Amino acid sequence: MILHLVKTTPKQGVTVIQMKGSIHSGPDCRRVEQETETLIGSKETFVIFDLSDVTHIDSAAIGSIVRCFSRLKSSGGYLRLAGCTGMIESSIKLTQLHKVLEIYPTAAAAAENYPPS
Repeated sequence: MILHLVKTTPKQGVTVIQMKGSIHSGPDCRRVEQETETLIGSKETFVIFDLSDVTHIDSAAIGSIVRCFSRLKSSGGYLRLAGCTGMIESSIKLTQLHKVLEIYPTAAAAAENYPPS
């Protein structure tokens, strides 16, 4: 399935990137990273990746998420993940990413108290 990205702003200062489909090495990972760079360029640095409609991720996708987190953090922002279930949740726990990133059940929950005061 082709990766679809939809950008929303649930409240001022917070951007949600809702992803739908699979995230695999190559073009999908580049798209996620390019979207993050575009957000940084627009000074939108408090970002939530909503993965609730993602069906599969590979190790390259995990690497892209880590790179996006690092870029946002070095730009004065932060990345939160939302909607990680099933295979996505297992992959995140297997790679210990849940110890580095904040993970929420929904994008709405992730947007609460964000950006941190």
